[in-house]
Amino acid sequence: MFRTEVNVSPASLALGLQSNVLTFGSCFAEVIGNKLLQNKARALVNPFGTLFNPISVCKLLQAAAGQPYNFEEHLVQHNGIWYVYDLHSSLSSPDKEELTELIRQRLQQTEQQLQQASLLIITLGTAVSYKLIKTGAIVANCHKLPASNFNRELLSITEISTAFESLLAVLNQVNPNLKVLLTVSPVRHIKETIEINSVSKSILRVACHQLKQTHDHVLYFPAYEIMMDDLRDYRFYKPDMLHPTEVAEDYIWQKFTKAYFSKEFQEFLPEWEKMLRAVAHRPFHPDTPAHQAFLQNTIAQLRQLELKYKIDASAEQQQLQAQLQQV
Repeated sequence: MFRTEVNVSPASLALGLQSNVLTFGSCFAEVIGNKLLQNKARALVNPFGTLFNPISVCKLLQAAAGQPYNFEEHLVQHNGIWYVYDLHSSLSSPDKEELTELIRQRLQQTEQQLQQASLLIITLGTAVSYKLIKTGAIVANCHKLPASNFNRELLSITEISTAFESLLAVLNQVNPNLKVLLTVSPVRHIKETIEINSVSKSILRVACHQLKQTHDHVLYFPAYEIMMDDLRDYRFYKPDMLHPTEVAEDYIWQKFTKAYFSKEFQEFLPEWEKMLRAVAHRPFHPDTPAHQAFLQNTIAQLRQLELKYKIDASAEQQQLQAQLQQV
């Protein structure tokens, strides 16, 4: 054994295919969230785009939970496009009213998911924050506005813990049964320098530890530790040497599902993976009787999985039906 494996203790969640999950935070929240969607879980993934600092995460979740917050006060126009300082740049528009309506829809969608969710996954990316000099407010995104508009500051453990204490109290009112799973993103933010990245991740990790120790419904998943210690090798990084490869993501995903999902869900995963490979298969000669029989057999298997696991595989069936109709 030439590595130190990180063993994740199973939790008492036993989530299933019918469990609602909300993911929030950095790009790693999207990785886990998209894998949940790919495997037919009921997930809402980063409805406000990628968010890196914990204060912005808490602010948006509280707004989604019904706390008063006027987004119009945080609108900014740059190069003819309207943005919101508290949201990712992907939520933008040349039309101010269109952007406002989009935000309203996302808030409503997120509130509904929070009310129904069994698990909220929050991935924290960095403790480095940017404050708008004009107002002193922490922003989620600078939207490529001049750097002179902002001050860069390192959040303290106390600031992060205080923000989360307020958030957890609000979430408990919205959904008393909601579990909150904290993670620290394994993606390094070296634009802040390697030294500051280390300090930043340490602050986030201590804040997560304190929250977990204080609240029974708060859990911690060691994605950061798995990447830094278990997968301590640059072969598990993409060419930028910052982001995990698909192999690393899959390994972390396996640890994640074994710890928090039911036995039925884990039995479903290899069956569904087999179906995804079948749906993705592209033959050299699609009009042969053998391939047409393969398509019909795969459609029949998808229907069996729908009945067995109560999932919706209509999109996959439509893809295969379209290939049948082309012949």
